[in-house]
Amino acid sequence: MTALQKYWWVGWPLMMACLLVGCKEDDRAMVVGKIQQANDLATTEFLIDKVVFGTKTKKLLFINISEARFLAYSKASVKTGVDLSNLTPEDITIKDEMISLKLPPIEVVNFSYPPASFREDSLISDTKAFLNTIKVRDQEEFFRLAELDIRSNLQYMGIVKTSQQHTRKMFETLLKSLGYREIYISFKSDELVIPQVNLLVEQDQIVSP
Repeated sequence: MTALQKYWWVGWPLMMACLLVGCKEDDRAMVVGKIQQANDLATTEFLIDKVVFGTKTKKLLFINISEARFLAYSKASVKTGVDLSNLTPEDITIKDEMISLKLPPIEVVNFSYPPASFREDSLISDTKAFLNTIKVRDQEEFFRLAELDIRSNLQYMGIVKTSQQHTRKMFETLLKSLGYREIYISFKSDELVIPQVNLLVEQDQIVSP
């Protein structure tokens, strides 16, 4: 079970400081240069609650003789933003007080799944069944699978839409402060860019729904 808990803005004060230092003329190259000074811009942080559940079955002649189970609660932190170094002059259109900005896609700039957030539910867990024990290694496997599950579902958690809304509001505020009155902001893609990590799944008797 996975739940998106809450979010907030981060990182935009640096961006504002960069832009407010002289950027009054309608010049695309200068606007691009000022924006790119912020490089990776983290706009939103999400806290994701994840319930981790797994079982380990002991078999004798293909017959299940015992099942140990493990349940714990965990949290993941995901920061999203845009890579402003990919912004080019062709992504900006300026005419008088109108500016149109086409931003790079939203991407995951930081993913954290700290063990410090793991908390076992001792009331539901039964890690020592008959001739069958869930060891620390098994628990690590459950958490690894949980992380894989979170990463594989980031695309479907509404993260892109929320991050785009925050980024758009932030840029509207900044561009208004530069004198633009008509502002259009879009993104090159609605797909979430997720850095690939090596978390191979090992096959075992562990079952984690």
